[in-house]
Amino acid sequence: MDDDVHAPSTLDAGKGALVVLFLVTMIDMIGFGIVIPFLTYLVEDLADGQNITSTGIWVGLLMTSYSAAQFLFSPVWGGLSDRIGRRPVLMIGLVGNTVFFTMFGLANTLLMALAARFLAGVFNGNIAVARAYIGDVSSPKQLATRMGLIGAAFGLGFTIGPFLGGELSAPAERWDVFAGTILDTHPYLLPCLLASVLSIVSLLLAFRYLPESLAPEARSTRTTQTWSATMKRTASNVQRMLGTKNIGSLMWVTFLYMFGFTVMHAVFILYTQMDPSTGGLGFSEADNGRIFALIGILGIVTQGGLIGPLTRKFGSLFILRLGSVLSGIGLVLIPYSTLDFVWSWMILITGCIAIGNGLFQPSSSTLLTSLARRDDYELGAVMGSQESISSFARILGPLTGGYVWTITVDRTGFFDYHTAFHICGVLMIFAFLLSFKVEFSHAEQTSQ
Repeated sequence: MDDDVHAPSTLDAGKGALVVLFLVTMIDMIGFGIVIPFLTYLVEDLADGQNITSTGIWVGLLMTSYSAAQFLFSPVWGGLSDRIGRRPVLMIGLVGNTVFFTMFGLANTLLMALAARFLAGVFNGNIAVARAYIGDVSSPKQLATRMGLIGAAFGLGFTIGPFLGGELSAPAERWDVFAGTILDTHPYLLPCLLASVLSIVSLLLAFRYLPESLAPEARSTRTTQTWSATMKRTASNVQRMLGTKNIGSLMWVTFLYMFGFTVMHAVFILYTQMDPSTGGLGFSEADNGRIFALIGILGIVTQGGLIGPLTRKFGSLFILRLGSVLSGIGLVLIPYSTLDFVWSWMILITGCIAIGNGLFQPSSSTLLTSLARRDDYELGAVMGSQESISSFARILGPLTGGYVWTITVDRTGFFDYHTAFHICGVLMIFAFLLSFKVEFSHAEQTSQ
């Protein structure tokens, strides 16, 4: 454990601060989710202009670049927040959102789009800081509910982002007023501009209403290190934490879950946009945006209203396991959709995925925070390490999904376009089984 560990802040955040933190987290997820409905179509448009045929690989790369940047820089932001406080780090992330959302919308080559997504991820490695903020200002009994608030922000961002991305894509094709404008030549700029505006509003609110959660006497006393030294120290911390029985096991559970969940991010729209004659659904950008919006709405209900009472009754470990099972069922069922009653089928599938994810994510954060406190680890460093592990999973997931899809989509037999979704289910099973290595008493869980 670290020598300079300090007790958490005793600041009790007011409703205004929690609302701003909610918005910061929501904006982060808008930035991640806004590209999902149109990413495949954007890649196809840019690839056609550059005579590139491997669109599946580029979809995976663009999805992965954001997470790769978070993997590299989340520990940096987490460690920096332990030294200078949570508030300035969160605000830096919002500035980055504003700039790089717009840059992505203006991209006219695949390399420019890739750079924009990577830089957005660099400046958006602050979700770990938001979770540490909640840990700073929450009592044990408040923790699960307030982590659920962050989870609800994820859900709302995942609702707004894909919905905006789908409904506002190619506006010149829908509304004559945009014909011949920059929104005609850059058909995916409008949702990105709106996301930038939301980020600016959130930045102004944070400047005015978000107090610092970490008192000066509670901050780390480490001197500022170079990036390479910080990364080496972070790698050492991650390795050490992964070696612990409880925190390490929980990090591996989260890694497996996120790996499986993000395989879906790459292959879901590759499947739904397929022609029905080859087994797909023939969905448009707007159709896909509505599906992800439905996932987000169900996630809001789960994380905003259900996670607190369920945790108090059953404990975080049980809820985490239930979430992994439900998510696995939903993900495996995706490629078995049919055009007959397709939206009823989608409600069933997305219900499993959204409720499962809504149960898993806040439960994982709650357990990790409680274990870090119990075992006397520095919360910002622990959350930064956890976010790095999750980001690494989000790197592997889309790349794995895109590669498996590419080599199986045109095949028949056991390995075909269903295979990537089967992999999701297998990873969820592994996460479920590994969760039994985490030791946390029922009394500790239900007291959160």
